Amino acid sequence: MYFDPPFDYIEPVFRPPSEADSLILQVTNGCSWNQCSFCEMYTAPQKKFRPKNETEILAEIKHCGETMAGLRRIFLADGDAMALSFRRLEAILTAINDYLPSVSRISAYCLPQNVKNKTIEQLQHLRELGLSLAYIGAESGDDTILKKVNKSETFASTREAILKLKAAGIKTSVMIINGLGGKQYSTQHALNSARLINETQPEYLATLVLFFSHGSRRFIEHFGNDYEPCTMLDLFQEMHTFISHLTLEKTILRSDHVSNSLVLKGVLGKDKATLLQQIEQALEWAKHHPTPQRVLKQY
Repeated sequence: MYFDPPFDYIEPVFRPPSEADSLILQVTNGCSWNQCSFCEMYTAPQKKFRPKNETEILAEIKHCGETMAGLRRIFLADGDAMALSFRRLEAILTAINDYLPSVSRISAYCLPQNVKNKTIEQLQHLRELGLSLAYIGAESGDDTILKKVNKSETFASTREAILKLKAAGIKTSVMIINGLGGKQYSTQHALNSARLINETQPEYLATLVLFFSHGSRRFIEHFGNDYEPCTMLDLFQEMHTFISHLTLEKTILRSDHVSNSLVLKGVLGKDKATLLQQIEQALEWAKHHPTPQRVLKQY
């Protein structure tokens, strides 16, 4: 279905792959943290973080209600709608309920630090108003790596946020970056990331591979001189370690981002053995088809 939104976006606008059919409602511009050294999403000058004018948002929702009958899904952009106050989120969700009653799912990116200032009762109320899914970029469960990439989060803060959202009835989709720690930190990255996922049991889990479209200079400067890029074999081995240490009840795994050389899809834990077998086949292939370290342009 094609929509011609009755408002202008501040480009570029990003969304998770699973929100391809959703209306992207821009309630903030940019990311409230925007200092992660690996992230290039909101580095353009026009993407400096600011909440969008509330009156303008409510008018846009009203207009959408008049022109988009039957709309089912809405994604609240940009990088972290949860940076907004409870009151503003409540107003936005209430307007969606009033003007777009056909909407059955509302989702948003979510920085763990922005869950801390909302009570479980407030989060439960947002869930009652339709906020049903939060996408959390955990990136890693290893505190050393999180500090090196200037993430502003820790294992504990991410764990607390995911569990708090789940307690409020909001589903979580957690993302881990394959290769984020390079060769030296690969094993601890895999093990501690698995520990984070095991202790939080998110409904959805995704992985992508560390990559840079505009150069890696900023990343390497923050990380330090002990960063050594992973080869494809290293990446597959890291994924094998990660998956093998997961003990999940019912988490949907999707590793199908364009950066992934190996596409993995399944439900953990019932598909764990199959997924490990697929990775082992990829490992065997990579041993006989060696590749250089991933090229990280430094400019």
